[in-house]
Amino acid sequence: MASLKREREAVVDDDDNEDGVRGRVTEDRRSRHCPYLDTINRSVLDFDFEKLCSISLSHINVYACLICGKYFQGRGLKSHAYTHSVQFTHHVFLNLHTLKFYCLPDNYEIIDSSLEDITYVLKPTFTKQHIAGLDKQGKLYRAYDGTTYLPGIVGLNNIKANDYANVVLQAFSNVPPLRNYFLEEENYRGIRRPPGDIMFLLVQRFGELMRKLWNPRNFKAHVSPHEMLQAVVLCSKKNFQITKQGDAVDFMTWFLNALHGALGGTKKKTSIVTKAFQGSMRIFSKKLPHPDLLPEEKEALLLTEEYQEQMSESTFLFLTLDLPTAPLYKDEKEQLIIPQVPLFNILGKFNGNTEKEYKTYKENFLKRFQLTKLPPYLIFCIKRFTKNNFFVEKNPTIVNFPITNVDLREYLTEEAQATEKNTTYDLVANIVHDGKPSEGAYRIHVLHHIWKRQESDDDTNNHTGA
Repeated sequence: MASLKREREAVVDDDDNEDGVRGRVTEDRRSRHCPYLDTINRSVLDFDFEKLCSISLSHINVYACLICGKYFQGRGLKSHAYTHSVQFTHHVFLNLHTLKFYCLPDNYEIIDSSLEDITYVLKPTFTKQHIAGLDKQGKLYRAYDGTTYLPGIVGLNNIKANDYANVVLQAFSNVPPLRNYFLEEENYRGIRRPPGDIMFLLVQRFGELMRKLWNPRNFKAHVSPHEMLQAVVLCSKKNFQITKQGDAVDFMTWFLNALHGALGGTKKKTSIVTKAFQGSMRIFSKKLPHPDLLPEEKEALLLTEEYQEQMSESTFLFLTLDLPTAPLYKDEKEQLIIPQVPLFNILGKFNGNTEKEYKTYKENFLKRFQLTKLPPYLIFCIKRFTKNNFFVEKNPTIVNFPITNVDLREYLTEEAQATEKNTTYDLVANIVHDGKPSEGAYRIHVLHHIWKRQESDDDTNNHTGA
């Protein structure tokens, strides 16, 4: 009986048209027995930065050298990756787009399951089951560099002066519906944008950042937001920079609206942003006569229709809370007194009765506010900075607030109180500013739940505040 031994063949697609290697090729016998796998240095691999060739600065057909961590274009003869492999005897490369491994200069694909950890770090993926359990475990994971970390509770590198953006991105990464939406790329991959529109880059980069922050198999216990911030600089037309300190509230306002629009959202069409953060309120506004007018002239104007109180409905993505004016006097030890105020004192702005004067360039208005709908996740922005033509002043007043069970029922209209079942919030994240307005830095506190019991139905239905 004769037996025939035949080498195993498999057909693989070669996507690297720029290399001069086209069409369909058969698997090389060396693919599964590459002798250079032990030369890979995982400690130098960092996929957080822009995928650019270190020589040509091209985005096209970029490979990462897995021995030194540098990026090079192409793998064909005379390409930068090919030249690097010959010059430095670095042989293992990863195509950053196709996620295929190659040995150069021999130019064969490497197929080995031991490399899966590298592709997962480059492009983490999450199953629905994994996502559903993210908030129910407190397990520490060990990175390749030996440090332990909690997925989602990892540091974002401060490249130069981008902490104002880092804290906002980190806060949003801990808002479950927003996080869960972006962990699954399928949720937004099919969204169509007009030709030439660059704003969808924000969506892609934010999704990539979310998956890296929550990756349980990281090589290091921190993430660089470099690509995300480059998208911010580009999409904001340089209004927000990496090298210049910005205002966290300004950035958050722009980012939420830009993300909503890039996801196809409009005033009438919702997105994950509005589903998570959008509430509504009634605004009662009354025009005031000019203060220089005579009393009888003011009285006459107040009787006209123009000066009657007008009511309008408005949506919001966050609520701005005003601080009382900080006192200028000092105590007996000549130390400036830092006042304190309870959260519910400044929330009185939205009780429907508290009036406040708002000045514009030409006119003054008296306004009061009352909430008509609460969002699942509520953002408070405490207004600490006052800007004028000469300088920015910071109000240091300390706001005391509870971490759990903040009930906002009394700030709703009577109709809303009858329909809103859950009006209490628990804190998810808290952003603070340290130092002087022009020299300070931002920090964030993030709450991590370690679940030791099954959540009750009431717990899962509660709103949560950010």
